[in-house]
Amino acid sequence: MKFFKRRGKRIKEKDASLVFQFVFISLVGVWLLSFLPFHLSFLLTSKWQLEVFKAHFISMYGLVTLLISLVLTAACSFVYYRYCYNHLKQIIHRQKLSKMILENGWYETKQVAKESFFKDISSDKAKEKISHFPKIYYRFQKGLLYIQTEITLGKFQEPLLNLETKLESGLYCELISKELHDSYVEYVLFYDVIAKRIPITEVTAQDGSLKLMESMYWEYDKLPHMLIAGGTGGGKTYFILTIIEALLKTNAKLYILDPKNADLADLSTVMKDVYYKKEDIMACINQFHEAMMARSEEMKQMEGYITGENYAYLGLSAHFLVFDEYVAFMELLTSKENTAVLSKLKQIVMLGRQAGFFLVLACQRPDAKYLGDGIRDQFNFRVALGRMSELGYGMMFGSDVQKQFFLKQIKGRGYVDKGDNVISEFYTPYVPKGHDFLQEIGKLAN
Repeated sequence: MKFFKRRGKRIKEKDASLVFQFVFISLVGVWLLSFLPFHLSFLLTSKWQLEVFKAHFISMYGLVTLLISLVLTAACSFVYYRYCYNHLKQIIHRQKLSKMILENGWYETKQVAKESFFKDISSDKAKEKISHFPKIYYRFQKGLLYIQTEITLGKFQEPLLNLETKLESGLYCELISKELHDSYVEYVLFYDVIAKRIPITEVTAQDGSLKLMESMYWEYDKLPHMLIAGGTGGGKTYFILTIIEALLKTNAKLYILDPKNADLADLSTVMKDVYYKKEDIMACINQFHEAMMARSEEMKQMEGYITGENYAYLGLSAHFLVFDEYVAFMELLTSKENTAVLSKLKQIVMLGRQAGFFLVLACQRPDAKYLGDGIRDQFNFRVALGRMSELGYGMMFGSDVQKQFFLKQIKGRGYVDKGDNVISEFYTPYVPKGHDFLQEIGKLAN
């Protein structure tokens, strides 16, 4: 019994008109509950004659009570719509899911004989009746939609295994996970994604996990390294500054690289290890790499070291290399310098997780020329902000991704793959007016 309760409500063929059924029954029910009490004594004592009923209900008292009941019904409808809109959306979703199955023909029918008016006379006419309707369950919990579809190896298995595009566009939600279980597949979607956006004050790093939205975290201890892409005006710089401010609230050590000498370079006035000159940047990368290799050796000599455990188990701090405008920097280098930097970065992304050395790389477009040799695949958390071309999304998430990307004119909006190969809509933490990053980061750095 608990299993079916966990699955949610089953979608049925009659749910294709669920909204009308719910609205009609609810309105009539509320109206009757508000109208009948005024006439209960009359209904219980009067003779059930048509003329008596007409005289009573068409009287002034009957019309006034009718008007009062209609006003109460309208008021209840407004309160329901205002405070229980999520419930109404669930009913709309269930209706859409039922229509999706019916309009796509994902059901089986059989011919049944149509009964004639006279029972003892057989009829040659036949009608279609649904013999099998796929088992789909719908559940709404804590802002997430859980849709489970039974897999029976039937002829509709393929479309039911690939519902993500239809669910995202049809229910106006964003897929955050898709899991195949024994005999069914479960789709988990964000409902009303923008409502999951959090202020910068709620961005916290704890136990190797950085909170970026409600129910969305960058678990850098498990899925290390972040790749951020986005053009001018997409909110990339504010997002990076938000990450820096949140990480400084822990015992993490940060290194900031800004080859364009722009916003991140200004942090040099309030904190150490901020570099914008070419030579200093290359020296910092070398230093970061050497420190990683040295810690890897030191960890093995520490008391309490256990094979398979990471830096946090030994009480060591995390180190982050925040590298903005990476592609622009690589284009400044000679071929020899380019090869040397790529070699160091590749080792960092391959070996950094165990030692607690993480890379946050930002660029306008993740050019494969500077993210080759499997480096890009090691960035488990990928964020694309603002307007990007199909080619840019392909570079970011892979050219074979089956995802429809839509543009919304909201700063800080984009798409994210948090390490599970599921791309969903993303909103960076919003920064209130008057928030001074230099001042706040300066306090934390000191």
